[in-house]
Amino acid sequence: MNHPSALLSPLPRADGSSTFSASGFSVMAVVNGPVEAPRRDENAFEAIVEVMVRPAAGPGGTAERLLETMLQSALRQLIPVRTFPRTMIQITLQILEVPQSPYKNTRILHPRVKNLALVPALLHASILGLISAAVPLKAIATAVSLAVRANGDTLVDPGPDDIDKASSVHVLAFTSDDELLLAESAGPFSVDEWHAILEMGQSVCCREPGPDAAMSAGVPESQGIRTFIRSVTEARSDEDLHWKK
Repeated sequence: MNHPSALLSPLPRADGSSTFSASGFSVMAVVNGPVEAPRRDENAFEAIVEVMVRPAAGPGGTAERLLETMLQSALRQLIPVRTFPRTMIQITLQILEVPQSPYKNTRILHPRVKNLALVPALLHASILGLISAAVPLKAIATAVSLAVRANGDTLVDPGPDDIDKASSVHVLAFTSDDELLLAESAGPFSVDEWHAILEMGQSVCCREPGPDAAMSAGVPESQGIRTFIRSVTEARSDEDLHWKK
């Protein structure tokens, strides 16, 4: 896994914005809201969460609509939607860059099995964008993509060629309370493989750094994404409050 990078509030005119880059993917999130919902769409009891995914090139299609459905379902569980009735929270995700296979002159946009690798970057950009917009969250969430080879080995954050050769591809997301938020898979896998995938995914997403955490379940400590999200948020908070010091 490449070391991730992120930036909070790069767009001054949006309520909230962020960029997130990791493993060859780069995504910009723009968040607006809560704003008054159109009368035809408003819900008298809770906020509407609208997610739009825009591809790196060309018009969006069914692959982007599937990603929007996944993310909307996950984000609605994190946002206290009943606190903001008759409103809308809009999250626009622009894919800036995707990795390219060294063996094929095609980019990862389709089909579903390859699209799963996009989910972690999209989710992390969304979380950071919501934080930038000061939208309350019940918890934050972190995600990871995994690929299972034909020999049973599991790869964390697989590249395009790894995904092409994998027997199955998975994406898992966990909340900061260590609860499973999202699980999507493509390809055949056994029950034992699923338990190994779940354990490794939880290790990557939930493990806190410590003196004995250099290696856990075969996953290096540097792959703990939760600590990275926290550090980015704390750094931005310190920057915003610097004038008080």
